[in-house]
Amino acid sequence: MPKTDIAFVAAHVQITRIETIALRVKLERAATGSTLNLTHRCAIVTRVHTDAGVIGECFLGNDDTLQPQIIAMIHSELEPLLIGRPVVALEDAWQSTRKATEPFLRDRRIALRAQACVDAALQDAIAKLAGLPINILWGGAKAELPVFALGGYYREHGDLEALRDEVEELKNFGIGGLKIKVGKKSLAEDAARVALVREAGGPDFIVAADANQSWSRTEALRFARMVNGLDLAWLEEPCKWDNDRQDLAIVRAVGGIPITAGQSELSRFGCRDLMTADAIDFCNFDAYWGGGPTEWRKVAALASAFGVTTLQHIEPQIGLMMAAGIANSHLAEVFLPWRDPFFYRLIGNMPERPFADGSYTLPTGAGWGITLDEEYLQFARRGAE
Repeated sequence: MPKTDIAFVAAHVQITRIETIALRVKLERAATGSTLNLTHRCAIVTRVHTDAGVIGECFLGNDDTLQPQIIAMIHSELEPLLIGRPVVALEDAWQSTRKATEPFLRDRRIALRAQACVDAALQDAIAKLAGLPINILWGGAKAELPVFALGGYYREHGDLEALRDEVEELKNFGIGGLKIKVGKKSLAEDAARVALVREAGGPDFIVAADANQSWSRTEALRFARMVNGLDLAWLEEPCKWDNDRQDLAIVRAVGGIPITAGQSELSRFGCRDLMTADAIDFCNFDAYWGGGPTEWRKVAALASAFGVTTLQHIEPQIGLMMAAGIANSHLAEVFLPWRDPFFYRLIGNMPERPFADGSYTLPTGAGWGITLDEEYLQFARRGAE
């Protein structure tokens, strides 16, 4: 068939139905930060079926109590809007599903996450129709990407010894850095934790700190002084949420450490306001929390106009490909296997050792480049029932 005919057919492929599968497994240990305590890994597999037999699929999320509501919204409100629409009409689909966020008394988190699940699966379907990995379809040419791990969670006993062991584990596993949790202990104790990671990791190891919005402006500035000289790559969400634009801008200007925020924003407009306030160096907007990869890509475009680096907050099964698909992103966030068993076990074509020398080699298959392991999927599915 001539290429023009293939393109014509692809442009007219339609959505026939949407399938969802809830997943839930217990973590080996709790992931404890300053303002969070996670005991399970949860996700929703979303599959967009088409009349050409192509199925776009992705898994997203770590919601536990919200899972049933998100899935119900996908089927009751979003799926009826999309049946019979062209798969490639991504922007139209995104605008249509955005209407679910408009009811005034609704918890917008549910609608945004439902929209994100569908949007990620549609991205996969379009890329599969084109026969291209998403990062290539988006225009990126990166074959590999430097990675750091979100970790350094607090332990009840032997916290410092465990941190040293974790850094060694990361280096042996091929991951090039650690974003350590801070904000739960005293400023001095947290500064000591960061100093230990820097000493254990060495000068080339990426070290960042994530306070999860736990400090006042004054406390954040005090912490910045305490870790001066430790070469922090960034300090993430150091200030409490209610006045963070002004507080982050001051901490950024005075503290001498690059600032990251954006994961707590629900749209590109919130990220824009962080940028216009000169509050951030890195924008780590969360595609799942904020309506999908389509919105994340718009945030990335905004960030490029402000000279801000874009990160994807967690969700490495999409974040690695997304970061590789834009110009203003140069590294991505992952986890160790205990914290994200889905990345390592639900993805059936995941290499046994996916990282080397601090980098991840991107998959070359079409779409997100992942094939789900059906046996593990059924195991995690039973955990959600």
